[in-house]
Amino acid sequence: MGTKKSKAQAWILASRPKTLLAAFPPVIVGSALAYAENSFNPLAALIALLCAVLIQIGTNFVNDLYDYLRGSDSPTRLGPERALTSGWLTAREMRIGIIIVFGTAFVLGLYLVSLGGWIVLAIGIASIVAGIAYTAGPFPLAYNGLGDAFVFIFFGIIGTVGTYYVQAMKFTSLSFLSAIPVGALVTNILIVNNYRDIEEDKKNNKKTLAVILGRNLSRIEFIFLLALSYLTPIVIYFYYLPNLFLFLPFLTLPLAINITKMLFNMEGKALNKTLELTAKLSALFGVLFALGFIL
Repeated sequence: MGTKKSKAQAWILASRPKTLLAAFPPVIVGSALAYAENSFNPLAALIALLCAVLIQIGTNFVNDLYDYLRGSDSPTRLGPERALTSGWLTAREMRIGIIIVFGTAFVLGLYLVSLGGWIVLAIGIASIVAGIAYTAGPFPLAYNGLGDAFVFIFFGIIGTVGTYYVQAMKFTSLSFLSAIPVGALVTNILIVNNYRDIEEDKKNNKKTLAVILGRNLSRIEFIFLLALSYLTPIVIYFYYLPNLFLFLPFLTLPLAINITKMLFNMEGKALNKTLELTAKLSALFGVLFALGFIL
């Protein structure tokens, strides 16, 4: 049993507040691109952000529940304590929480559907279903090496392009290209998390991509996604917008290098700090990238 918590503390910790930074870059970048094209809709941007945060919280709740039911979370886990394993919440309470969070996201998303039609409805439903399928169901994505692809597609491409679409009412090659660093850096958060847990996940038969690839290839995947992130503003500059402000994300390069060094030199619980910094890099890069479009 973990340290005793009040119900309010338990729900806050179960939402994994430090991971919620990952919900912001897709909405910020998608909205900045819409702003640059004089299509910015503040209410649509706000609702998109709330839906993104709620879907991430719902995904975290499902992850907590099904890792607990499968016995994948043990009291000796390397990551932060989990609500069910620590006895802060019951499985029944978590199921109710999942329904409330995803239900609220769906209801709020109806405003976005009123703007963008059936395409937005399809995106919303797919995002919720994927959030559940990440750990639940007969073929949980996280247990079959598909977690990285899920995060890149839904928290990167769909999150960014979808936010842009509900404001600009169109899909463009630039919106897809702009989503690449968002998806890459959010995926890197998961890579660090799964890299830390390789040995534990092997014992629990949880075949994350890090378990399948091993430590060396996981580090190469991390570096490849970093390189892709910093290459994207260069491509946009030369092929779409010759605007020097697009290079603002390069201010985060020292942090990216530091995180990479940590990944090569640390293991176990020491990587919890690396995980936190990777989430901060994703958010900071996203803000500076968005600022580049706005300026």
